[in-house]
Amino acid sequence: MNFLRSLFAPRQQFRSFALLDSQGRCQAFKHCLMAPIGEGWVEIQEIRLNWLHQPLPANARVSPRITRARVQPMMAT
Repeated sequence: MNFLRSLFAPRQQFRSFALLDSQGRCQAFKHCLMAPIGEGWVEIQEIRLNWLHQPLPANARVSPRITRARVQPMMAT
């Protein structure tokens, strides 16, 4: 039964990341659910091996995700 449930359950999407050096050149790629820990990782649209050791094109980066702040209840006065 769990197998049938897992077929229809929503799945998390993998995201692509590139590790940039201090000069903005791509040094590594990572495909994972969450952003990697450490400096230099940026989220990208897709992984292209010809970007290794090259500057990333401007359109390769994903715009930062906006997280919604929790709605706080209004204080009664």
